[in-house]
Amino acid sequence: MKRMMAGLGGALILAGGLAHAQEGDALLDMSWDEIVETARGGEVNVFMWGGADNINAYVSDYIGGQLEDDYDITLNRVPLTDTAEAVNIVLGEVEAGAAEGAVDMIWINGENFRTMKQGDLAWCGYVDKLPNADLVNFDNPAIANDFGTPVEGCEVPWSRVQFAFANDTARTPEPPRSIPELIDWAEANPGRFTYPAPPDFTGAAFVRHVFTHVAGGADALIGPFDQAKFDEVAEETWEILNDLEPHLWREGRTYPTSITQLQQMFANQEVDLFFTYDPAEVGTAVANGIFPETMQSYGLSDGTLANTNYMVIPVNAANKAAALVTQNLLLSGEAQLEKAQPEVWGAATVIEPDRASKEVQAGFAALERHPSVVSIEELGQAALPELTPDWTSKIEDGWIENVGN
Repeated sequence: MKRMMAGLGGALILAGGLAHAQEGDALLDMSWDEIVETARGGEVNVFMWGGADNINAYVSDYIGGQLEDDYDITLNRVPLTDTAEAVNIVLGEVEAGAAEGAVDMIWINGENFRTMKQGDLAWCGYVDKLPNADLVNFDNPAIANDFGTPVEGCEVPWSRVQFAFANDTARTPEPPRSIPELIDWAEANPGRFTYPAPPDFTGAAFVRHVFTHVAGGADALIGPFDQAKFDEVAEETWEILNDLEPHLWREGRTYPTSITQLQQMFANQEVDLFFTYDPAEVGTAVANGIFPETMQSYGLSDGTLANTNYMVIPVNAANKAAALVTQNLLLSGEAQLEKAQPEVWGAATVIEPDRASKEVQAGFAALERHPSVVSIEELGQAALPELTPDWTSKIEDGWIENVGN
């Protein structure tokens, strides 16, 4: 009986996979105009981290409004606290043979993308169908590779970010400017620093900065995972972070659970340093009255991590045509310019502005950076490449086991 059920399950997955492939093949055989007409009047379910009100508004109001006005497509934004939640939904559906899944697009990168690509959960091979893909330089290694995983037409970029620290110059006029300085500063200012506990994305990125410092720089960690190297670096990293713990907020007995909580703690003056993987958030927080006008964001002399983030369409997405239209809109010069406005998001673009219209080029040229936001040029002078998912997952798990517990 168990053997019969197993065989039936395999048949269901195979049937589901065939259905996914047939629908995708049908769209790839269409012209762009035919894809748009197929999508018209439908909906698209976008699963994405929901911790920033300005980003939520950009997607729901600006992108959603454009989709409704121009294509009669309804955008349903589904907020996540952890992108893995959406990946697990897709995995469960595909294993169950569900031909029409609940997830049409996911804001994604890093380990979650690798999981989807390696598990054949990502729909691939459609990017050339998007007219606005011509605006993107897919030969750029920072776009062609997602945390070391080749993209290969399985996701579409939509934003670029680089980690930055921030301080209130009225409270902390001389903030630490390197990882060693930060550790010394935290010990000299007990209770005034902390970081979100991994697996929070931003908290895990902070831990990777410490790990990279101990390794002697990012070059020592580039390439495939090396267990011997990991063990060597990890031992000292956990020692540094455990020694730091008594000097943290609440003596390290508890950690913030999210970057949103850390932002509120900074606003309440519970801590004196803030950091984010998107420095534009600092300017937005100032504009919204959350942070004071005396805020400044800055990079570190030993560098900060940078990455591109993407939108992926699951292989069993029920509304692939609408997802294609949405991805094409996200890549448009107008949408990328709107996203770059300091009062909207202030995020770096993934397109080459000189490939866009003259109006869009002029718009990018006229952009004024919020005075609290460090310039992309300044940050970029010390950008560190992100590690491959094998490294990031091991570091995250190691912190949980050796520091968090």
